[in-house]
Amino acid sequence: MLAKCLSGAVVGLEGALVQVEIDISQGLPRFDIVGLPDAAVNEAKQRVRAAIRNSGLYFPDKRITANLAPADLKKEGPAYDLPIAVGILAASEQISIGTERMLFLGELSLDGQLRHTAGILSMVQLANDKDLETVFVPAVDAAEAALVDGVRVIPIRCLYDLSQYLRGNLHIEPEPFSGNNGYHEPAPALDLMEVRGQEHVRRGLEVAVAGGHNMLMTGPPGAGKTLIARAAPSIMPRMSLNEALEVTKIYSVAGMLPPETPVVLQRPFRAPHHTTSYVGLVGGGRWPKPGEISLAHRGVLFLDELPEFQSAALEVLRQPLEDGVVTISRAAGSVTLPANFMLIAAMNPCPCGFFEDPVRPCSCNTTAILRYQKKISGPLLDRIDIHTYVPRIEFEKLADTAPAEPSAAVRVRVESAREVQAARFAGTSVVCNGDMGPAEVRQFCQLDGGGQELMRAAMSKMHLSARAFHRLLKLSRTIADLAGDAELKPAHLAEALQYRPRELQL
Repeated sequence: MLAKCLSGAVVGLEGALVQVEIDISQGLPRFDIVGLPDAAVNEAKQRVRAAIRNSGLYFPDKRITANLAPADLKKEGPAYDLPIAVGILAASEQISIGTERMLFLGELSLDGQLRHTAGILSMVQLANDKDLETVFVPAVDAAEAALVDGVRVIPIRCLYDLSQYLRGNLHIEPEPFSGNNGYHEPAPALDLMEVRGQEHVRRGLEVAVAGGHNMLMTGPPGAGKTLIARAAPSIMPRMSLNEALEVTKIYSVAGMLPPETPVVLQRPFRAPHHTTSYVGLVGGGRWPKPGEISLAHRGVLFLDELPEFQSAALEVLRQPLEDGVVTISRAAGSVTLPANFMLIAAMNPCPCGFFEDPVRPCSCNTTAILRYQKKISGPLLDRIDIHTYVPRIEFEKLADTAPAEPSAAVRVRVESAREVQAARFAGTSVVCNGDMGPAEVRQFCQLDGGGQELMRAAMSKMHLSARAFHRLLKLSRTIADLAGDAELKPAHLAEALQYRPRELQL
């Protein structure tokens, strides 16, 4: 007796179709799973056997072979529990599948209940791409699956309910499409109005967010660098539905999407500890999974105490910062993961943290200061558009009770600048000024005569690289967008030049 049904695998972030073939033959009782299964898939034998029996159904005491095709695609995770169980029930003629246009996904518990399963969104999108009519998913994941339009999503609470549904004895209402439900963005964890003083740094953060530029803050301990960075998501523009689906897919595949949160609506803010390895940052492993830079896609990656990170971990950020994607290669193949994030970093000026501080003297010698700052390579610093110094805050500003400008007011200006950029780059893959390539820079960042002279003087005195030249123009374009100016002016370029890294005064 032979039965076939369809399931899905996740490769990188994309789904791949898997056909589950069940053969039941005479012989000593035995249950084998073939088709490059990992340990979690092999353990499905015990889960499926117990789930079928505890659901009041019959588990055949015969020779059972489950083949997961294609055989050269590695299978991982417990999502194959449900299709294997359905195949066994169909092969033993307890249910009738009836059509091959159905996809089964879900992990089984021993009592037949269906558990939350990672990667649902990617596999439901696969079903839509393959014109499959119906997808059976755990009821706890139905809201996530229903984000995809064009597929009938059937929420399944337990294996017994599914068997009754396939026999025609039970009606289960499909989950309605939820992509246009108008989910509300949660309130930000931190408002920019909590930041006292630091007007220059607040302005730098606004420019960085408006154009998607990278930013480095340098200053003594306790000056507010971390506070300012954590307020960045509160002024970032709201995510579109497509952006929300991109981020949701990443978190779903990574197993970090809570069952009660079907869609991620707040821009990610990732702040890994400086002991994180380069694999933890960019992703990888035996079964490649998204790292911190992919989890920060469309959001912020905050690296506090930047010089304390391993040099190898920092250097692997260079290519994703340029391309917006990261490619992880292994012997069995390679996967490409999105990594279009905004980098915000913070560091002390020296090991003790008080170099150039007007109150506390620095206890570091010149060699220690140079060694500390040399931990950040020139090519990485060249990819950071905005360098700001965060000074010690004076008592008067800390004690001032007048309300500072809230995030909502700053976000209005940022969204207005982003709307200008969206119209400018309509029909292209460029989202904001920070994503522009050389062709877009030549087209949209033309300097007038005064700007040309200022840039020539800056190139001569500051010894700027070609990359720094283009980044200055992109930054000037963002400053002009915030000001509502269609043309670049010397004042825009002059402000952009203020965000270049300072020379050390040893």
